[in-house]
Amino acid sequence: MIILFAPSEGKREGGMLPPLCESSLIFPEYYSKRLEVMERYQKVVRQGCNEALEALFGIKDTREFERYKIAFQEAPTMKAVLRYDGVAYDYLNYPTLFYEAQHYIDTNVILFSNLFGPIRAGDAIPDYKLKQGASIEGLACEKFYKEHFSGPLDAIIDNQEILDLRAGFYDKFYIPKNPITTLKFLKEGKVVSHWAKAYRGVVLRTAATHQVQSVEELLALNIEGLVLSEIIQTKKKKEIIYTIV
Repeated sequence: MIILFAPSEGKREGGMLPPLCESSLIFPEYYSKRLEVMERYQKVVRQGCNEALEALFGIKDTREFERYKIAFQEAPTMKAVLRYDGVAYDYLNYPTLFYEAQHYIDTNVILFSNLFGPIRAGDAIPDYKLKQGASIEGLACEKFYKEHFSGPLDAIIDNQEILDLRAGFYDKFYIPKNPITTLKFLKEGKVVSHWAKAYRGVVLRTAATHQVQSVEELLALNIEGLVLSEIIQTKKKKEIIYTIV
């Protein structure tokens, strides 16, 4: 089973792995396409005025800009699943998982970086900042990666089941050819957003801990804090609705 997951706006600094290269990311044969985006991004970072960097980074504190000015060919990297530092990743709590569960995430989870496009959770990436939906000198990254990476993604997913835990924005990067399973979380009868991020992390942690290989296996698990309420099946999507208790 392949699990699609969103990145986070927050990132951890530093890293202990070598700088970015072709072998750092899935689809090394398409690295030149990623370079088109990265080089455009780094040009703006090097030459852009504060106004341009505010739009690119989505932050106004100019003191933070220096953090993102290290060239990628010099910047250390770390696993993407460790680089991202948001609510879902807090609840995933990857560092506390045993080796087999970490390996499951590294290989089965595909993240959709606003800058680097589709990557495995275990791929090594540098620190960066790119506001969700921001264009780079007129280039819309989500459209670029959808055009150039949908075919390769379809090929590696092949006939595997897809659990799509992404936030809605990341549909713009990739629409799977296969039917998908999505999750919805309700609290007191209402759809939640902040807690949805948290429970996506919880569900991913549970799937990794139990080495889940199918949606059927996931449905058979008792997930802490959640009660299965309903399953809505259509031709292209199965929506699993959980109530937060």
